[in-house]
Amino acid sequence: MAGEDSTAGSARAGGLLGSVKGLAATLIAAAVTRLQLFSSDLAFEGQRLRRIVLLLVFATFFLALSVLLFTLLVVVVFWDDHRLAVIGGLGVLYLALAALLGFAAQKCGAAHPRPFEATIGELKKDHGRLTQ
Repeated sequence: MAGEDSTAGSARAGGLLGSVKGLAATLIAAAVTRLQLFSSDLAFEGQRLRRIVLLLVFATFFLALSVLLFTLLVVVVFWDDHRLAVIGGLGVLYLALAALLGFAAQKCGAAHPRPFEATIGELKKDHGRLTQ
């Protein structure tokens, strides 16, 4: 009888230890999955930002070059009669365009979802499941 009690006690202790090990393995697997998702999100955002910056650098260079050449053309055309009015008018036009583009960029930035939104959502789901 004494042997049966010690066997049952060790089985219960092994069962509890097994449950703790299983819980730890599950938590580690969930953490690994979340880190992989975060890593994937981070790589995607990095590639997207690099592509956007490169395109913006080239677009800005060619836009500045074309604006400079068109401005020079217009000033040369009106050199004899209204050169100061043309230079002032073009300055106001460029300022208005810069303001409009700035507002459009702000609107575009606000419309894009937050980075790592999927990772944050999954972590919130995990937290909700653990607190139940």
